[in-house]
Amino acid sequence: MLAYIGLGSNLNNPKQQIKTAVMALHATKDVEVVNLSSLYQSPPVDDSKQPDYINAIAQVNTHLTPLELLYACQAIETQQHRVREKKWGARTIDLDIITYGVQVVASKQLVIPHPEMMNRAFVLIPLAELEPDLKVPVLGPIEDIIQELGAYQLTKL
Repeated sequence: MLAYIGLGSNLNNPKQQIKTAVMALHATKDVEVVNLSSLYQSPPVDDSKQPDYINAIAQVNTHLTPLELLYACQAIETQQHRVREKKWGARTIDLDIITYGVQVVASKQLVIPHPEMMNRAFVLIPLAELEPDLKVPVLGPIEDIIQELGAYQLTKL
């Protein structure tokens, strides 16, 4: 199954945190990282006083189920000392499943496509870089979603 994983970090050398997470993803059984977007820098979504984020999207082939992939991502976050103190707080690493093939998942643990993706330039722009013709389940063509987003603050590194 082709899936896209969003990666973000703003603590403890964010570029290295993303690199480490990508290597850990690739080392995960039944997961192969096949492509990685450029890195992008963006301010925190809630305008709080914390460092800017570095973000990327990894394209992966996987034989894991969506929940198994979620657990693999959470294990990587734990390995990289992710602390969940407050929503949208600073973090060493964040891994989110953005899409999983054409599947739609809505459970207590997981929602796919990611429920905030249409509001996040740091997800949409690198996703479109990897797959410009992507049609996101429920939401439609990626280029239409980006147009709906309007203005955004994002710097390609």
